[in-house]
Amino acid sequence: MKIHLQKGFTLMELMITVAIVGILAAVAYPSYQSSVLRTHRVAAGGCLLEMAQALERYYTSNLSYTGAAVPAPTCAGELSGRYAFAFATAQPTATTYQINAAPAGAQVSDTACGSLTINQTGTKGITGTGTAAECWR
Repeated sequence: MKIHLQKGFTLMELMITVAIVGILAAVAYPSYQSSVLRTHRVAAGGCLLEMAQALERYYTSNLSYTGAAVPAPTCAGELSGRYAFAFATAQPTATTYQINAAPAGAQVSDTACGSLTINQTGTKGITGTGTAAECWR
């Protein structure tokens, strides 16, 4: 009498494994997406700070922000698919500026923070439903 040993998985075991993997993916993917948005937002905030420093150097040399162009640090190019950097309307003036980082592409889904802004006094703002403290971490 020969004994046949079962090798491999049954269909039921395979379906249970697929269901578990599906549940884990359904929980993990939104968390991952949120983390990606937050990472790019932090990078955009750092880029705005770098631009503000460049504008302060411009002001030190010219005693006015008039005529200043939006600085173009390397970080702005790296974020070009996610954020558009520009001066606010009617900016800069002789004594003020405001730079905006407007979300673009996949970053548009970051509605809690929306656009990030910074001005000559270092005041940080947002246009979304969240708070500046949460968005400028």
